[in-house]
Amino acid sequence: MNTVVDDCALRMVKPCFVIPVYNHEGAIGATVASLREFGLPCVLVNDGSNDACSLVLQYLAREHSDWVHLVVRDDNGGKGAAVKTGLRAAHELGFSHGIQVDADGQHNPADIPQFLRHCEMRPDALICGYPVYDRSVPMVRLLGRYLTHIWVWINSLSTEIKDSMCGLRCYPLNCAVAMINEEFHGNRMDFDPEILVRWYWRGKPLIQVPVNVSYPADGVSHFRGLRDNLLISAMHTRLFFGMLVRLPRRLTSGPKL
Repeated sequence: MNTVVDDCALRMVKPCFVIPVYNHEGAIGATVASLREFGLPCVLVNDGSNDACSLVLQYLAREHSDWVHLVVRDDNGGKGAAVKTGLRAAHELGFSHGIQVDADGQHNPADIPQFLRHCEMRPDALICGYPVYDRSVPMVRLLGRYLTHIWVWINSLSTEIKDSMCGLRCYPLNCAVAMINEEFHGNRMDFDPEILVRWYWRGKPLIQVPVNVSYPADGVSHFRGLRDNLLISAMHTRLFFGMLVRLPRRLTSGPKL
C-alpha cells in the first residue's frame, strides 16, 4: 500500500510496548507475559512504585533482559508523567512507535494485532483505541468518561474523537516526543485526553479502533476522585482557551484547528 506520510514517521517501522507502572505488582507480571507472543521489546516505567512493585519490575527486567527495558522514576509523577518518560526513553532507544498499554490488565492482547497492522500502513498516524466495555465497568467511571467526551468535542469543535481516555494507543514517536517537548501536557489522568486534542489541533492523522476493556474485580485503580477531577477540569479549561484562539481559523479553513 503506497501512503504519503509526514516527517513524524520513520521509513522503518520499529515499534515497542510502553507500560507505565505504579504499584501494580499483582498484575504487571501477567500483563508482560501476555505481550511476549508479539515479539516486540517492552519499556517498563517504574513511576516511583513501592518496594514490592519495584522488586517485581526488577525481576521482570532481569528475567526478560532480551526484550524488557526498565526505566525508573525516583518519585511518583502520575500516569501522564510516566507515559512521557516511557515515550522519550523508547525514542532514545531507537524505536519508531510506542504502543501504550496499561499495567493493570484492562486491555485484551487480542486487540494488539490491529494496532500493528495500522502502524505498518500509516506510520504517521496516532492509533487510538476506543473501548467496548463488558459488564465489569463501574457506572461512575462510564458517566465520567462521557462528561470528558463532551468537553473534548467542544474543545476540538468536532465529534470525530470517539474516546479520549483509553490507554491503549500507538504513538509515532518522532511527532509525539516533539509535541510533549514543545508544549505542556498533563502529568496524571489528564494526559491521555490532552495529547489527543492537541494532536487533532495539529491536523495529524488519527486512526481509531475498537478495543475490549474489562475491569478486573481485584484490580487496583489509581484514579483519585477530587485530585484527578480537578486536574481534568484544569486541562479542559486550558484546551477551551486554546480552542478559542484557533476558532477564527476553524471557521474559515475547515475542520482542523
